[in-house]
Amino acid sequence: MTTARDTTPAPEDGGGRPAVLLLSGGLDSTTLLALATRDGWAVNALTFRYGQRHGVEIERARALAERYHVQRHVIADIDLRQFGGSALTSDIAVPKDRTAADIVDGIPVTYVPARNTIFLSFALAFAETLGAQDVFIGVNALDYSGYPDCRPEYIRAFEAMANLATRAGVEGTNRLTVRTPLIDLTKRQIIELGLSLGVDYALTSSCYDPLPDGTACGHCDACQLRLRGFAQAGATDPAPYAR
Repeated sequence: MTTARDTTPAPEDGGGRPAVLLLSGGLDSTTLLALATRDGWAVNALTFRYGQRHGVEIERARALAERYHVQRHVIADIDLRQFGGSALTSDIAVPKDRTAADIVDGIPVTYVPARNTIFLSFALAFAETLGAQDVFIGVNALDYSGYPDCRPEYIRAFEAMANLATRAGVEGTNRLTVRTPLIDLTKRQIIELGLSLGVDYALTSSCYDPLPDGTACGHCDACQLRLRGFAQAGATDPAPYAR
């Protein structure tokens, strides 16, 4: 499945072609993993332990990579706490119980400076070593929290840069495509897609400020967007939430 945001046409399925997929262990990236697997891509998953307070997602990503039998799962360690500047990588409080209007108004403190640029750069290096032409990322430009590195124009700009920065791009042997099948979908549509693919969302974690046992807080922006999406899809979120 591709969208108009992809810069080159894709076959109906991946045909066993290698691809790198950014897997956080959250709702969006898990739906993307299920989709890419269904479409026949030979998925190589890439997860980051970057000092995030919601580190439970790493264990979820590991379990999901095993469940979907990815070709290879790399967990890369980079410590973005050295820079801080985000509620996810410092002692800044995670916003809670914001209204829907507040969530989409401006860039929140949960934005991690340059995170997707860093992640995609690692994915680019991974793809080049694999001889892969495709990188999948589960960014979403509709029901999202105002992050500038989730926008279609950002993805297009990174893709253009990537094809200027690699040996394969310069030699013309492999042109990299950053694939974003979820970018034009609402959270409801992403959940409906995942359910149609048999995704077990109980295995995923989206919360920015979970309890030590991984239970979701139910009040941060990520939890509210997720819960709203399930409600709109007429489904119950199977993830555990604090009461």
